[in-house]
Amino acid sequence: MPSNKSVSDAPITQFTNCRILRDHCLQREDLWVRDGKILDPEKLFFDEHGYADKCVDCEGSIIAPGFIDVQINGGYGIDFSQACDDAGSGVSLVAKKILEHGVTSFCPTLVTSPPHVYHKVLPQVKVHDGGAHGAGVLGFHLEGPFISLEKKGAHPEQFLRTFSSGGFRDLIETYGGLDSVAMVTLAPELDGSQSVIRDLCQKGITVSLGHSVANMSQAEEAVQHGASFITHLFNAMLPFHHRDPGIVGLLTSDQVPAGRKVYYGMIADGIHTNPAALRIAHRAHPSGLVLVTDAITAMGLPPGRHTLGQQVIEIQGLHAYVAGTKTLSGSIATMDMCVRHFKHASGCSVEEALEAASLHPAQLLGLSHRKGNLDFGSDADLVLLDETLNVKATFISGEEVWRK
Repeated sequence: MPSNKSVSDAPITQFTNCRILRDHCLQREDLWVRDGKILDPEKLFFDEHGYADKCVDCEGSIIAPGFIDVQINGGYGIDFSQACDDAGSGVSLVAKKILEHGVTSFCPTLVTSPPHVYHKVLPQVKVHDGGAHGAGVLGFHLEGPFISLEKKGAHPEQFLRTFSSGGFRDLIETYGGLDSVAMVTLAPELDGSQSVIRDLCQKGITVSLGHSVANMSQAEEAVQHGASFITHLFNAMLPFHHRDPGIVGLLTSDQVPAGRKVYYGMIADGIHTNPAALRIAHRAHPSGLVLVTDAITAMGLPPGRHTLGQQVIEIQGLHAYVAGTKTLSGSIATMDMCVRHFKHASGCSVEEALEAASLHPAQLLGLSHRKGNLDFGSDADLVLLDETLNVKATFISGEEVWRK
């Protein structure tokens, strides 16, 4: 057998008997991996005269890019918005457990909290790659506290803030720092928000619009300053109105700068959004749809009382409510459940359902040069699924990290 060592000493793995998601369609071909990256087999054969050291028979499975969850508040008894001395171990526990749902990267999400929570939690968790220890951390998603009182949802009113100190200084006073932050959700109608949006984007932090009563022109202005995401579309915002569509209108706005795209999160758990509303959003702007779980502490646990930041949450069936109310507060859905429900409810293709959980969140975060696709040179973060989109195995950097 010709040597595989002309370029690298690393072993080569060949995934066979599979359909791989590439260029927006499922293709019946093999997938080659070395050094945690996806290989171009033509270069391997003709330039290196190399062959596989190891073959993985996928038994007819679909291979898709690993799922990316940009809004997850916790799970399995862990609440990311709780100030504790070992926040890192809680994030690690969730990171390990979500491998079985095909998630290979995620943004731990903190809901509106008092400043001391951010000051304690944020320094404890760094951005890092995934592996056998669990899914990779792409950075925190800070949802609040710079949001609307009227659309606070499950966020505690007493900790909401405005940009009273001039904008960016308010962020630093509240969060303490932005070193491990990937995304901030804020309400664009707040005074001073536009300069904050611009400053955050200049630092490479994604700005999302949510928990807001913004009208359409305020939302468009925010996008022109750099905002690129909508937090859980339809939830915690003004309902669509034909004379002023509000934030929802961004899906078909003609004021989005050329070359830019607005993405939007959907909690496809069958509870947060009626299937008809899900279909309307998808048909209006399919390439911007990003599936998120918005999962809370109770994901993976039996019904009962749990926490979300400073609030007590009650689980009734598949619903998560602020205790004593009918205010929805996150979900207990897993990402693979959301993928399956989205496909069923929207009537979209398998490819579209998978890309909404992989390619689109990677594009949103500016990571599609290495994640969210199976292009040559991309990270070999993979999920193997059966025909009904149940997860069979999860791989990070080409190494198996979970199998059913």
